[in-house]
Amino acid sequence: MLYPWGDERRFNSYAGYFRRLLGGRVQKVTINAGFTCPNRDGTVATGGCTFCNNEAFTPSYCTPDKTVATQIAEGIEFHANRYRRADRFLAYFQSYSNTHAPLERLRAIYDEALRDPRVAGIVVGTRPDCVDDGKLDYFASLARDRYVALEFGIESCYDRTLRAVNRGHDFECARRAVEAAAARGLHVGGHFILGLPGETDRMLVEQTERINALPLTTVKFHQLQIFRGTPMAARYAARPEEFRFWDLPAYLDLFTEILRRLRPDLVVERFAGEAPPRYHVGPTWGLIRNDRLLALLEKRLEERNAWQGELYGATTAPRHE
Repeated sequence: MLYPWGDERRFNSYAGYFRRLLGGRVQKVTINAGFTCPNRDGTVATGGCTFCNNEAFTPSYCTPDKTVATQIAEGIEFHANRYRRADRFLAYFQSYSNTHAPLERLRAIYDEALRDPRVAGIVVGTRPDCVDDGKLDYFASLARDRYVALEFGIESCYDRTLRAVNRGHDFECARRAVEAAAARGLHVGGHFILGLPGETDRMLVEQTERINALPLTTVKFHQLQIFRGTPMAARYAARPEEFRFWDLPAYLDLFTEILRRLRPDLVVERFAGEAPPRYHVGPTWGLIRNDRLLALLEKRLEERNAWQGELYGATTAPRHE
């Protein structure tokens, strides 16, 4: 069976998206360009989001003392053995808020990345409160002949949750930023954390309707992971009863319900996260890689004869609470 996105997978996968868009496999190369965050440096607040530890997901070759060009070269070499089919790469600016700087600095950094002929485009991770018309117009000019995506950390559609994790912006701010970027023809991604304190399974399923209403191209979902050295880790140590964690089968069931309601054209880049065990506090799923997680999700979808968008637009209650 062919699904609306044009292949036989039961969800609109990131790999399939790039095969259709660019004709083959494309690999991300992570870059740390030395940005900080307005939620840390006092522009918005200090202390950062309570869950944030950038070191937990930044590869070892990424250090801001190296030039962007050097990090790209080392990143391509790092991935060469594992992803031999990839011959084009995306420079992925992941650490902190990668539009939190004057436009002149952004031009220098992103122009440098795009000078490498192996780089097919850039993916810029940032916050919804770190873009303005001038920056968005600059990225739109780059997108005339390269792939350019802005990936916004949204994390939750509930303002109460955003306040509780010291996010520093509300959902309306995220909506405005996504709409402004999409209006300029940019590819727009949204990142969401599933399992933040106070959010029930029903809330997580119901927020899919708000996600569907955003003009996003791609979505990332991660289960809540508590990292050492964060304010959330301290709160977990003091009040563990406020937190809940799914075992992997239960999480697969929850995400299946989200996926059944997710807009069919939304590209699912990730549905779960992984980080080195040394960073974790609290329950984990152990050492399980993303490719194995994807295989388990696809098996669960097949077992339940479910697929992305199956209930898009419906108000059917979840099968599992």
